[in-house]
Amino acid sequence: SGRNAFKQRLDQLGIALDSETEVNAAFSRFKELADRKSDIFDEDIMALVSDEQHSHDNEFYRFVSLSQHSETGEKPAARIVFSIDGTEATCEAQGNGPVDAIVNAIESKTKSGAELLLFSVNAITTGTQSQGEVTMRLSRAGRIVNGVGADLDIVVASAKAYLSALNKLHSKSEKLNPQL
Repeated sequence: SGRNAFKQRLDQLGIALDSETEVNAAFSRFKELADRKSDIFDEDIMALVSDEQHSHDNEFYRFVSLSQHSETGEKPAARIVFSIDGTEATCEAQGNGPVDAIVNAIESKTKSGAELLLFSVNAITTGTQSQGEVTMRLSRAGRIVNGVGADLDIVVASAKAYLSALNKLHSKSEKLNPQL
């Protein structure tokens, strides 16, 4: 079956998932990617598995969906749905660009007070169908963390990266200040 072939490819790539639940989640994301992209490379598989593994580690914030609109001469607008400790939140905002609008929307709810130090986008493979891998470095109260997200849509990858970084800030602050 396709799932078994996927699992064999993970083994060949040296990727070990901890449970059948993780394998099923990774395979589901693989099928979604295959529906949107004609050629899937090993780098794509590694990125989606890595993204899946990181998305469950200390996940206070979890990406659900987003929509954004950009038009020449207009301020870009974004609407994002994400969960905060299991409760869904929907936020909308405008920004200087689609990524700025997403960050503004997330911040309108989280009010993290984090400063964005780095925003980096890299293609995982070559070609226009490549997934984009976004890294966002945030700083708050002397702590610096990196969040990474990958998706065919770099705005979605950006939202995932920002939420990933916020999760790291949240988990560290929880460990250092358990009374909060």
